[in-house]
Amino acid sequence: MRPYELIKAKRDGNRLEPGDIRAFIEAYTSGDVADYQMSALCMAVFFRGLDAVELGAWTRAMLESGEVLDLGDVPGVKVDKHSTGGVGDKVSLSLAPLAAACGVPVPMISGRGLGHTGGTLDKLESIPGFKVDLPVSDYRRLVREVGCCLIGQTASVAPADKKLYALRDVTATVDCIPLICSSIMSKKLAEGIDALVLDVKVGSGAFMKTVEDARLLARTMIGVGAEMGRKVTALLTDMNQPLGRAVGNALEVVEAVEMLRGRAPADYTEVTLALTAEMLVLGGRAASLAEARQKLERAVADGSAVRKLQEIVQAQGGDPRAIDDYSRLPQARAQVDVLATEEGFVTGIQTEAVGLAAVALGAGRQRVDSRIDPAVGFTLLRKVGEPVKKGDPLVRIHYNDPAPVEDVRARLLAAYTCGPRAPEPQPLILERLG
Repeated sequence: MRPYELIKAKRDGNRLEPGDIRAFIEAYTSGDVADYQMSALCMAVFFRGLDAVELGAWTRAMLESGEVLDLGDVPGVKVDKHSTGGVGDKVSLSLAPLAAACGVPVPMISGRGLGHTGGTLDKLESIPGFKVDLPVSDYRRLVREVGCCLIGQTASVAPADKKLYALRDVTATVDCIPLICSSIMSKKLAEGIDALVLDVKVGSGAFMKTVEDARLLARTMIGVGAEMGRKVTALLTDMNQPLGRAVGNALEVVEAVEMLRGRAPADYTEVTLALTAEMLVLGGRAASLAEARQKLERAVADGSAVRKLQEIVQAQGGDPRAIDDYSRLPQARAQVDVLATEEGFVTGIQTEAVGLAAVALGAGRQRVDSRIDPAVGFTLLRKVGEPVKKGDPLVRIHYNDPAPVEDVRARLLAAYTCGPRAPEPQPLILERLG
């Protein structure tokens, strides 16, 4: 089937044959199908969806577009975690060393920011010297010797997804369950894992705005994992406000390190511990979630978790001194506070608006080739349920270029709502599946 015919068939709601899907993705990977044609097909999928057979074929074609890594020489059950993306979601930065410190090998191939959400690779690269583009041989060696390696997609691992990931970011096709599922699962299954924990975000700062959509995505990915012989567990977690208080690459690195020292905000700490506990159970390092939590809390208390992070940073070419001395991380030249215009309690934060404000400030990408400023971002001085008086600071903006600051300030102010009474606290972990 020619690309035009395939695009038209899906546009009109018809089912695509697995062989045609494979041929299209192979041609896109090799450059014989243009970006505009893949964009058209993605938009058709966005509106028409993929059934289970189509999704399986799409995912397998993406997975087999490159090398499927074999980590059979690494002892133990290899477990990774993936988040569907949020604002202030720096969980991977603390979860990976925490799990590795407790004996779970963590091979992690991560992505960059998508839309209004931040990316793990961008955060890691704010650590001076940290390399995320290691060859596969180093990736295998570090998982075996250090217990963890965090890299980006190499040219040989799921190259179809690498091309498509960047394209979706700029064509408004990010928040599409079949495309999200195939992207995540092709990349994760290619990295050599035995099991996977999913953090499916739900709320105003997530791609999945409702529990129903998040549950569907989780079940879809669990099903794909089962078909490929991998154990998958999913937690649905709240993203109706940013996670923690830091938004922005270097700022989030600091908060992640603070979590490993037991000094991070309670919401970020709880989500990190819940997800990492699932990894310890899947990895056979704990018989129950309660036992896993005890081991994780011990790794924080005795310093082994933060030492593991320093070991990872050094092994990947970064400056391990930055984990102790935050002044070695990129620093914004100036700060300004966004002040409250009314009194009461913070009743809501439009989290996607906060993420888009971060992009406007330079902490994220507006185009595929946009450069990120790792130093800029926000500190949330007030979160949902906290009291505020008129004139109190709500958010601190850390910036280098003053040009976008007024627009960013207005965006942040509009993202906050206040009322006379504090809202009822909402659970962080909404549901567990798998």
